[in-house]
Amino acid sequence: MHSHIFAESNKIMESLRKEIEQIWENNSLLATHPSMEAIRQVIALVDEGNLRPAEPLGDGSWQVNEWVKKAILMYFRIQEMTTYEVGPFEFHDKIPLKKNYAAQGVRVVPHAIARYGSFIEAGAILMPSYVNIGAWVGSGSMVDTWATVGSCAQIGRNVHLAGGVGIGGVLEPPQASPTIIEDNCFIGSRCIVVEGVRVRKEAVLGANVVLTQSTHIIDVSGDKPITYKGEIPERSVVIPGSYARTFPAGTYNVNCALIIGTRKESTDKKVSLNDALRDYNVAV
Repeated sequence: MHSHIFAESNKIMESLRKEIEQIWENNSLLATHPSMEAIRQVIALVDEGNLRPAEPLGDGSWQVNEWVKKAILMYFRIQEMTTYEVGPFEFHDKIPLKKNYAAQGVRVVPHAIARYGSFIEAGAILMPSYVNIGAWVGSGSMVDTWATVGSCAQIGRNVHLAGGVGIGGVLEPPQASPTIIEDNCFIGSRCIVVEGVRVRKEAVLGANVVLTQSTHIIDVSGDKPITYKGEIPERSVVIPGSYARTFPAGTYNVNCALIIGTRKESTDKKVSLNDALRDYNVAV
């Protein structure tokens, strides 16, 4: 019975994907009612957590669903600007805000804002913060004060995005991987993670770490440095650093990220997080 339902669901999803791809290739279809309904159906599925712009495959890799990102981009085009009021506040935008948090089991502190088309899993907490369309925030995670989760960013379960963290959005090009923070990570105050960088599970970023696709991520915990780009390995403890680079005008320090150690697997995750911060004197 379950396999039949699963097969039927896949069939519906594949039909929807083909329709979105067809609309994307032929913009004249955007003005038609069936096309608008198909786009809105995709956004509703993303809002409910039944569809994601990128999803984990279970083997450590992620699959980018380009067609979902295309639907989000086209959603902006078909939506009309609307003025609406929330208490004393007025908004003028194309996309409404999420609703029914109590039924979804999500704690939302004023003035947290999540746009319709983002998914916040039961058990997550939004402090005064912002979550954009297409984003996914897992259970047990906290988006702390003035933290932002950009469009299509994927935040795993039991993640702490500390105060002022900026997780960048990636909508275009559609095939580009969004920014991904995997399960049980701690992202320290004022960190910036953008351009589809992936922070693998249980990693700890100290305060003010900036990660882009071009940032040198240097593991300095061993005898020789090992450089990564675009990805923080699992359980890494990371602090901001710099390295000397020679330019035509002279030699200057360029920002980088330094991996100074790893979290210990033998300890409970929450305890090991605190241990990692204490052991390496990492600011949060």
